[in-house]
Amino acid sequence: MGMAHPIAKAGTRGWTAEMLDELPDDGNRYEIIDGELFVTPSPTWRHGDAAMELFRLLDSYVRAHALGHVKVAPQDVVYSRRTVVVPDLFVVPLVGGRKPRTWAEAGRLLLAVEVLSPGSQRADRWAKRVLYQRENVPEYWIVDVDARLVERWRPGDERPEIVGDRLEWQPEASRPALAIDLAKYFAEVIGE
Repeated sequence: MGMAHPIAKAGTRGWTAEMLDELPDDGNRYEIIDGELFVTPSPTWRHGDAAMELFRLLDSYVRAHALGHVKVAPQDVVYSRRTVVVPDLFVVPLVGGRKPRTWAEAGRLLLAVEVLSPGSQRADRWAKRVLYQRENVPEYWIVDVDARLVERWRPGDERPEIVGDRLEWQPEASRPALAIDLAKYFAEVIGE
């Protein structure tokens, strides 16, 4: 884990995308939401395993049904010059039947996913959730490996749906749903 840049104090307001570009590539993840800076250390191996296993499941499903394109961090999602986030994993729609080349071309998320870390709970459960709901992201998942559950948020939700056994995602009604056996998923992530 690297040290945060001396000027990069988490919680500081007034940040812009241009200011983010000036920060060092030191292993920390720097994000801004409504001008507030959030700094989290690089993810743990378990965190990475959780994101990559979910990528494997989502990518296979999304490709098989031509629903979109799955991306894994670090990839910027730029809502404005004062809001730039780096979801652990996200799905964007296809553009003209092909994967988009940039966030600007994709323009919206079909799904955003964050894997909880001790240093990311405030950002993931509060700031990012509010942002994704405000931006009408159809689904936002918060993966809690320790509790072996997923919090599912949708626009307008006041509380998450807590899913501990079978997580289903159906971004398009004309396509079959993806069904994830969470016990099997978490066992794979943890290495049981």
